[in-house]
Formats: sequence, structure tokens, C-alpha cells
Amino acid sequence: MKLTSILAIYFLFWVMSAFVVLPFGVRTNAEAGTDRVQGQADSAPVDFRPMRIIIRATLVSLVAFGLFYANYQAGWVGIDDLNLLPDPPEYIDKQTAR
Repeated sequence: MKLTSILAIYFLFWVMSAFVVLPFGVRTNAEAGTDRVQGQADSAPVDFRPMRIIIRATLVSLVAFGLFYANYQAGWVGIDDLNLLPDPPEYIDKQTAR
């Protein structure tokens, strides 16, 4: 696998991980017991810390991409292992089947 492919796939893992870890550890004003700012959404976080999300997303994406790359190198799970559908029925020509 080329380095550019590795970086592109890792970036996709990182973005996906960022969206996964985004809601963890976030408290709203109602949960924190503080007053809302006028015009603020009810679901807005009290104390948004982007660096914490970046660190968590990096750790999760490193683990996930590490497993992906190890599977790519070792071939533990291949495309044939993911075929869960039964084989399609054979085509029967109606004229020759009589």
C-alpha cells in the first residue's frame, strides 16, 4: 500500500472517530445547572474542549486503523469471508426446461 493511500485511509478513520467520540463527556447547561445564554441551543455544550476531542479521536483512530492495516497485511478477513448472501439460483431457460 502506498503512503498516500495509508494517509488518506487514516484521515477517513480519524474523521469517523471524531464524530464517534464527539458526544462523550459533553454536558449541557441543564445538566451543569447553569443559565443559558440568550439564543443558545438547549443542546449546546457548557464547556467545549476541542483539544480533548482531537486527542480522543486520534487515539481511537490509531487503534482502528492499526487493526485495519494489520488485517490488510495478514489477510485475516477477506472479501470472500464477507459474502453472507447465498449463491443466486441458476438461470433456467424456459424453452429448454420443458
